[in-house]
Amino acid sequence: MVNELGLLYIGGVTILFFFWAYGIVSFVLDLKNIIIPKGRQFLRGRRRMKEEQKREEEREERERQLY
Repeated sequence: MVNELGLLYIGGVTILFFFWAYGIVSFVLDLKNIIIPKGRQFLRGRRRMKEEQKREEEREERERQLY
């Protein structure tokens, strides 16, 4: 038979399991909704900056060739 200490232990483990599961679900949702979109936005911005820099260098090169 299970005594009072055993019931307390099982209850405590159950409560800790729910907090653990909630933490994992919360982390996955944060990844999906916040971290991954911010990472994509950052990479798009970096690519756009590189393209603008390349266009600027090509424009400056054309200007130098004209003079």
